[in-house]
Amino acid sequence: MLVKESEIREVHGITDEQRQRILDFLQGAVYCWCKNRRDEWFAARDLLGGENFFWEGTPMIALYEKSEDVEQAGKDAGWLLKKMLNDDKRTYESSSDGRVKHYRWNGQEDNSYK
Repeated sequence: MLVKESEIREVHGITDEQRQRILDFLQGAVYCWCKNRRDEWFAARDLLGGENFFWEGTPMIALYEKSEDVEQAGKDAGWLLKKMLNDDKRTYESSSDGRVKHYRWNGQEDNSYK
């Protein structure tokens, strides 16, 4: 969950199954980041851009295919990342640097999560 409440926008144009696969994919990416870079802040671009820009063969491609616009796909990915973090059993801090949202796991986990 996010420490501070924040707006979470719905992403349209994908199926419920695609949405769930994307959320699961993002959770795996976040957990890998937290394991390997525990105290470092991350943004969607850290998980999905740079060396990880090639989305073909991953659930993320559905976001690009719906709009065929890289910028819009990136925005949608950011909203889905925010939803995943808000719904997760771990607790995340957030920070804004201009228009980019950054997150960091604060080490807390709700073990009663089901």
